[in-house]
Amino acid sequence: MVTEKDVEHIAELADIDIDKDELVTFTHQFNAILEYFDVLDRVHGKDAITRDLSNVMREDQVEPSLPQEEVLRNAAAQEDGFIKAPRVM
Repeated sequence: MVTEKDVEHIAELADIDIDKDELVTFTHQFNAILEYFDVLDRVHGKDAITRDLSNVMREDQVEPSLPQEEVLRNAAAQEDGFIKAPRVM
């Protein structure tokens, strides 16, 4: 069973700010989630449905691509034969 102190500690580790009035609700919800995991731990997998698996992916098909000049014609900016994108930081 998870206590309010445990929830406060977990929230601190996850850098989540939980108000004191929300703490009871979060503790209850956290324990409810853990109870679901307890139920799943008691499920036996021997009666699981088995299915024949097959690859549904198609083989790659080589097709000609657009010429570089045509692609660059649609680019807002280009540099040295490549599309120039804004710098991301």
